Amino acid sequence: MGAATAAASATAQATVLSPTPLAAQVEPGAPPIRFVIIGTGIRGTDLLKAARQVPAGMCVGAADLYTTRHRAAKEAWGGDIPVTGDYRSLLDRKDVDAVLIATSDHLHRRVTLDAVAAGKDVYCEKPMSHSVADGAAMVSAVQSNNRIFQAGSQRVSSILYAKAREIYSSGRLGEVHSIDAQWNRNSPGGAWVYPVPADASPQTVDWARFIEDAPAHAFDSVRFFRWRLFTDYSSGLGGDLFVHMLSGIFAITGLNSAPTRALSSGGLYHYKDGREFPDFLETIYDYAGPDGPIQVHVHCNQNNNDADERISFFGSTGTLVVTGSTVTFTPQNVTPRFESYGWNGMTEAQRRQGMEDWKAAHPAPATSPAAPEVETFTVPRGYNDTADHIANFYRAIHTRQHVVEDEVFGHHAAIGCHMANFSYFHRTIAQWDEATKTIKAGARD
Repeated sequence: MGAATAAASATAQATVLSPTPLAAQVEPGAPPIRFVIIGTGIRGTDLLKAARQVPAGMCVGAADLYTTRHRAAKEAWGGDIPVTGDYRSLLDRKDVDAVLIATSDHLHRRVTLDAVAAGKDVYCEKPMSHSVADGAAMVSAVQSNNRIFQAGSQRVSSILYAKAREIYSSGRLGEVHSIDAQWNRNSPGGAWVYPVPADASPQTVDWARFIEDAPAHAFDSVRFFRWRLFTDYSSGLGGDLFVHMLSGIFAITGLNSAPTRALSSGGLYHYKDGREFPDFLETIYDYAGPDGPIQVHVHCNQNNNDADERISFFGSTGTLVVTGSTVTFTPQNVTPRFESYGWNGMTEAQRRQGMEDWKAAHPAPATSPAAPEVETFTVPRGYNDTADHIANFYRAIHTRQHVVEDEVFGHHAAIGCHMANFSYFHRTIAQWDEATKTIKAGARD
């Protein structure tokens, strides 16, 4: 039976996964985690709404550089909390256990270093860093201050990814040397054309603090509200979407390292709005896996969202596909069969002898093997992996045991993003230099 026939006749089995109740995911009797959030824009308010579902935490303050977002923070949390434009005043408070950081990428380093120096544990949105040097400084600061750190790629805590990790770890895929990942969007919002509020001005936006760790630039509301478009503040598609896929691959396979090299291609094809990043980017990575080399192909398209979010693991005995809501395992048809094509060009006598020899080496089984079974797993309606990710962070604060996506994991995932951008902008292979912990221009073998 050919592979296509086997797939067509396979039996599908769908299972809805059951999450652990959020109230049961924290240490019994532990006091609530009192946290503040820094950055209450799009992602920050999403975090606050998800945190409302986790009973073990309590927001006690927020900060943002845009004054109108102060009200947005209170609305997202659903209660009156103190809000400020200067996050440092929140770090001075002795009643604060943890800090959630949802600023633009280029401010992650400064806020993280200030937070851990103040004795706070940190949840920092992905990508962890804006540069390799920033990431290294953050790892050093977190570890020297003995703080808990979690990067914010929430799928790492998803029950869907836990099931994928279980299947991968079982060995049922056989040898895996190829992984393909894509995440596509096809709308202005998906391409970071975010709304610019009518009241945006130097009076409502603390522009000086926004560009504190960036090159000097005159006030520009587009750069503030659409910061993902600009290299001074963002990591582009790498930091927005690549990092989700790389983090997911790490969580499922056990990888946790920088790629050895990366090669990118792509371009700015549709959005002629002054942005500095491509709207299509694809990168081929080489990773040194625990069981041999793994090539990872990642691509993002902001002009077509067919197949949307998907990671495919291609093994010698099975294929694992993870989407935004499903995990599917499809066994490869590896039933031994006589490879007749290879005997073309031989004489009839040679082919006949080859067939007899093959049958002698592969006696027919007593019963016909069952068709390979396709297994599919889904999440229940309304499941929120961000809430699970926050619950994991709370538990780590109580137990002082590192989360999976700790500072080292987050740094390695972000390095993949930085290597993709290095290769794209320099039009060369990006090579990771382990000795100097830097990215260098590489060459083909």
